[in-house]
Amino acid sequence: MEKGMGSGAAPGRDGSGKNAARQTPERPHELTLSGRRKLTVSGVDDVERFDEQEIVMRCGGTLLVVGGEALSVSRLSVESGDVVIAGRIGSLIYEEAPAGRGGFWGRMFRG
Repeated sequence: MEKGMGSGAAPGRDGSGKNAARQTPERPHELTLSGRRKLTVSGVDDVERFDEQEIVMRCGGTLLVVGGEALSVSRLSVESGDVVIAGRIGSLIYEEAPAGRGGFWGRMFRG
């Protein structure tokens, strides 16, 4: 897709030039936990951040925070939204997602 200067409003902006609220339809997601050692999550929109103790993913309008020890993302499919996490999973917490924050993939491909 080429970037250019057009006369119409840019995507994500309303006629006033202000950023319009993004309307991301909440796609269903599903969690499968196997013996607290492997977590499979479908319907992930973005991975916000991750380290060995915490992985934060955006699922629709919420954040899923996975806490534990020796956590790693063993599989990530951007197209299908599937994430597989390995390690010792200690907690799964849902939080409201703050508006306007870009995730890992958004920061990687921002330009």
